[in-house]
Amino acid sequence: MKQYKARGIVLNTIKYGESSMVAQLLTDVGGRRGYIVQGLGKGASKNRGKGALFQPMFLVDFVGIESNKTELDRLKEVTLAEPLQSIPFDVRKSTIALFMAEILYRLIREVEPNSPLFDFVYCSVVALDRMSEGVYNFHLWFMVGLSRYLGFYPSGDYTEGDVFDIESGTFTSLPPRSGLFINADNSRLLHELMEVDADRLDTISLSRIQRKEFIGSLLAYFGYHLDTIHTISSLRILSEVF
Repeated sequence: MKQYKARGIVLNTIKYGESSMVAQLLTDVGGRRGYIVQGLGKGASKNRGKGALFQPMFLVDFVGIESNKTELDRLKEVTLAEPLQSIPFDVRKSTIALFMAEILYRLIREVEPNSPLFDFVYCSVVALDRMSEGVYNFHLWFMVGLSRYLGFYPSGDYTEGDVFDIESGTFTSLPPRSGLFINADNSRLLHELMEVDADRLDTISLSRIQRKEFIGSLLAYFGYHLDTIHTISSLRILSEVF
């Protein structure tokens, strides 16, 4: 059986039997892939700590073994690619990481390499882990940036007072006849998030209500282009923290 080295970002895990789990990873070698992680039971002292590496959005290096019988490959070795210093211990950041992981798990189905997408997500995790200001706006910025790599990044010039046409993906001065648009306030915020770097998110001041309304608008935009967005379980937790 063929072995390969890869980098991965943890999206989802499900317990499998008494001492195993199935982990869904976004990988640099093959998009989203599922892996059987074995040897996690009480008697497997050698691998007992392995399960702790599979937290939402953890960055790992691993050796995979291709399977000829199932769609799930097997993990032979796994280590942290970059130990996260704050995400596991900061409730704000861990909640955002949970949201990011769920969004990616629902949206990414491809099993082909997509280096730009992988690099964006990987660098986003590192940025979130290192940032001290602007954390409350990070998930909004991440979703706007993610749309670029999913093929429907907003286009066109923005003018103050414009609304955003969900169907065409452009800013416009008049609401479209379809009724599918993001209002002027949220369209201005969308433009701001397109222009700002992650380390400058503290310059955007928003209330809890504004964040909630904007994320709802973004999910409507994503939902129009992708039919895999349904109820986001982590959104409730996110709204409680932010």
